[in-house]
Amino acid sequence: MYVTLYLSLVVFVIVSTISPGGATTLATASGAHFGFKRTIPFMIGIALGLATMGASSAIGLGSILIAMPSLKWFMKIVGSLYLLWLAWKTMQLGSPQLSRNLYKPTGVMGAIFLVWHNPKGWVMALSAAASFADLTHSPIILGAIIGTFFCIAALFSLSFWCSLGLLLSKCMKSDKQWNIFNFALGAMLALSMVPMWLYE
Repeated sequence: MYVTLYLSLVVFVIVSTISPGGATTLATASGAHFGFKRTIPFMIGIALGLATMGASSAIGLGSILIAMPSLKWFMKIVGSLYLLWLAWKTMQLGSPQLSRNLYKPTGVMGAIFLVWHNPKGWVMALSAAASFADLTHSPIILGAIIGTFFCIAALFSLSFWCSLGLLLSKCMKSDKQWNIFNFALGAMLALSMVPMWLYE
């Protein structure tokens, strides 16, 4: 039974973290513009954000967000404004040579902020806590298990998207190609907030 639950948890966190969204789009853009090494703080921040979100949900803090609609609306507004700002920033990047001088990749704290202001992410974390509660009778141990699994899965998933961005950057030679690429990523990032507003 426990082996099956753990395998199910592995599948759950992999699918949840590798699916296209705000974090994966930013990882792709950052990999293309700044390279893998400079994107590591962002990936660590997302992983830590998901880990602490998963752990908090298992311990019970996430239920507060479900019980307080006004707090959810505040988070949606703040999270949407932040995503729109990041989308605009992504569209303005230009070629990697130019962007390396003008911009810095999103850091650890910015990434954590992005994760913690996403109600859809909280629902995902709460779903994991509810679905895999049978792993242990201790909420703290459950939080540690879910948080660790989310952290590891996020690091691998974001590494994939970052590497994809780096690979795509090798294929683009002109400023026009970069402008199209940046606009597409910025638009995808802006659209990634739609599920946040569709969820109630």
